[in-house]
Amino acid sequence: MKPKYQKKIKLSKMNRRTRWAPVWVVLKKLGVGKKAHPSSVTYVRRNWRRTKLKIKPRRQRKQQLG
Repeated sequence: MKPKYQKKIKLSKMNRRTRWAPVWVVLKKLGVGKKAHPSSVTYVRRNWRRTKLKIKPRRQRKQQLG
């Protein structure tokens, strides 16, 4: 059985994937002397204007005619 709030669960999972990396990851990857934004290290970048999540609405029962 699928959870009742499937769309919200999917949205929360996708929100976790787009967080910026911590600052120490930038130091570890690029070195001490380099300055870079933590978002350059993240795998998935998403913008609420530019790209949308393709989440289908939940399937609903058909209304019976009578």
